[in-house]
Amino acid sequence: MFIPPSLVTAAGFAFAAISPPLLVQHSPIAGFSQQRHVKVPVLLGVMSRCPDALICESVFDKVLSQVGDKVDLSLSFIGSINSSEPDFGVTCMHGPEECAGNVQELCAAKYLPQEQWWRYVQCQNYYGRYRVGDPDIALSCAATAKFSWEHSGVGTCAGVDGSGKGHEGIELLKISVNRSVELGISRSCTIMINGKRVCVRDESWKDCEAGHEPSNFAEQINYAYEELNKATPK
Repeated sequence: MFIPPSLVTAAGFAFAAISPPLLVQHSPIAGFSQQRHVKVPVLLGVMSRCPDALICESVFDKVLSQVGDKVDLSLSFIGSINSSEPDFGVTCMHGPEECAGNVQELCAAKYLPQEQWWRYVQCQNYYGRYRVGDPDIALSCAATAKFSWEHSGVGTCAGVDGSGKGHEGIELLKISVNRSVELGISRSCTIMINGKRVCVRDESWKDCEAGHEPSNFAEQINYAYEELNKATPK
């Protein structure tokens, strides 16, 4: 789904300087304490209540089942900074409930291992896009993903009541929105693999030169993984 450039206020760019770059994650290979492998940064530019985002994330659920151990996954949310927005300081295209869903997912991604926070996102999506951001779904999906909302850090970040209005989570949302601005992401869902935009889902699949099936994305990730690790010191 496309968000018009006019919705991106000038205030949004004030936060651009704090937008984090794409991060490359290193983790040891079992049995080789001195050898490391570089995971492929994969970014999904989304809006949590956008129907295209849910389709895109459903596809990537299949991708991760194939190459999840090679991926450093992140979500970057699309919106516009709006200081007059009372709860979040951000305008989200599908309303404040979407802002809440964005915050919940960002907090889960910060405090949980990738497999677990992704399970949390998939649980929210399971209930349909109009329930993403609902406090009761946020708390229920924490149980489904098998983590403590209160003690994991996620609840403190997003709001212990599940509202998505925790101070830390709101700041994460502002940073995420400005990261999307910095990367030129305005359509949900935009897929970036190793810093390169490879496909967009915006009512239909667009600009997907290498295809849009799970196997196509897995192949691109495998190629990037081999390239990243070819020059990795042993």
